Amino acid sequence: MSPHPPRHHTEAVGPTGSRYDRSDQDGAFLAFLCAAANARATDILGSHAGDLTQLRDQGKARAAARSLRTLASVHAYGGSAFHHDSTLLAPLEQLADTLAEEQFEDGLWDQGGAHSPPDTAFSIVDLALAWGLLEQDAHPSTVRLRSTVERILRTAGPGLATGGVHTANHRWLVCAALARIHARWPDPSYVRRIDEWLAEGIDQLPGGEYSERSPNYAAAVTNPALLTIARLRGREDLYANVRANLTAGLFLTEPNGEVESVHSRRQDQTALRHLPEFWLQYRELAIRDGDGRFAAVATLLRERGTAQTFGETPAGDRLAEVLDRPELARHLPEPAALPTDFEHHDDNCRLVRVRHGRNTATIFGGTDFPEVRAISSGLSTNPTFFRMRKGAAILDSLRLAPQFFSLGHFRAEGLERDGGGWRLYAEVRGAYHQPLPPGHRRQDGGYPLTDDGRFWSAMDFPNREREYRTLRTEILLREASGGGWDLSFAQTGSDVPFALELCFRPGGELTGDGLERVSDDTYQLVHGEAAYTVGEDRIVFGPGNGKGGRQPAVVDPGERYAWLGGSLTPDGIRVLITGRTPTPYRLTLR
Repeated sequence: MSPHPPRHHTEAVGPTGSRYDRSDQDGAFLAFLCAAANARATDILGSHAGDLTQLRDQGKARAAARSLRTLASVHAYGGSAFHHDSTLLAPLEQLADTLAEEQFEDGLWDQGGAHSPPDTAFSIVDLALAWGLLEQDAHPSTVRLRSTVERILRTAGPGLATGGVHTANHRWLVCAALARIHARWPDPSYVRRIDEWLAEGIDQLPGGEYSERSPNYAAAVTNPALLTIARLRGREDLYANVRANLTAGLFLTEPNGEVESVHSRRQDQTALRHLPEFWLQYRELAIRDGDGRFAAVATLLRERGTAQTFGETPAGDRLAEVLDRPELARHLPEPAALPTDFEHHDDNCRLVRVRHGRNTATIFGGTDFPEVRAISSGLSTNPTFFRMRKGAAILDSLRLAPQFFSLGHFRAEGLERDGGGWRLYAEVRGAYHQPLPPGHRRQDGGYPLTDDGRFWSAMDFPNREREYRTLRTEILLREASGGGWDLSFAQTGSDVPFALELCFRPGGELTGDGLERVSDDTYQLVHGEAAYTVGEDRIVFGPGNGKGGRQPAVVDPGERYAWLGGSLTPDGIRVLITGRTPTPYRLTLR
């Protein structure tokens, strides 16, 4: 069956009342989504051998709700191969019944947390969208299914309107879920709760990032939620927040579609994230604003997509969103040129992005550690301060680890312009403690358990005089003429070993006469230059700096990691360049 709706209708209306002129419909876009959704539905049905309760039994309530949404979209859409297919009814009802059975009386589920309002909201957003599609379709075969989903949604409302959250993005997710329920079954308490959360202000930094600085949560939670609230609650001002975030994304995107996340405060600060997660957001704002740059991103992402995979989210899961908001199926405005030659500085994240065609670099000096002195979930602590790419040859991480009082990696206290380049800097101190003054001594030796900045001990540290050792680090980074970078390292104040750790993306070849193997996938560059090559792309780096004086080639992650058995070793092919302070060192990358 054709993915195009009947031509005699001049206007399309989505379940939430969205309208657009069908004469402007992008048939190729709809055909792509329809094919992807058909394939996705086939995959969902085949993967679980007819028993979709496995999705819930494995603790994947979100997956169950998302699967229900996807199956509902192909059942309701007239262009789908599964349109009104009776074989979908049993799986759909099975999913709905299982979710209904496991929903508590307060309307919540145990999803990621006990009776969790925000984790429940993820599923409610999907279920509300699915119910809207099925209700608009109004096929007699889905009466029971719609009744079950409606009961779930109505039961969830009060819990979402009174329950709390524990991350910044959860506020907007809960608001989006309540807005969807309120659009169908109005309740003043839902509006009051939405307004309470929104009254806190959107947590957006001046550069466009949200407070969590996470591409994962911007793409998957915050932007979609704000767009939903803007549409359903008439909050036109929220489009500006999404627009600013997507504009920032233009400068964070690598040529291969990865999005820089080294500055994130969430789990993705050490993980790859992909631009396709933002696909429909760029499309929506391109159509709404007539923005050719956003249209170019949406076009590029459509060209890269396949029927089954589209970033972290399968493209087929997106059909439901377009059926819910038919205006997303309009033709995009004429694409405009995207920025491919720039130096972009986001001072709020202390992040610099440089791009010249296929060559890119990232300078980062914005971890939270210098201010809060803690390694914890929700903080930016990734010690990677530089990355670069020459096409397919990728230096994923450059880190500096001095062996100084087991304080761990260098993490910059600031990033600032320095002439034609950039300067990172930090100062750390370790203390030796003197005897307690007479007025604080105890005969029984029962002193308070206190922290000296590295570890705890019953030493009453605050009341002792201290003798400090200091290590000051300064890194100057400059683009080299003809391409590449020069990095000059100055570490002063103490005489200690250090290791520079270069970690390259797996898949290439490492060569150099001065390389010596330290362990599996780890080498030390003792002298001369080395090269990392992928196809015709190559990064040449060096020089080697001997064997680091009296110490072996090791990277000290610091007491905070070592005590807990944690690891800061990045995945990939590692090369260590070692030395001792205060001798300066200059690294060239070409």
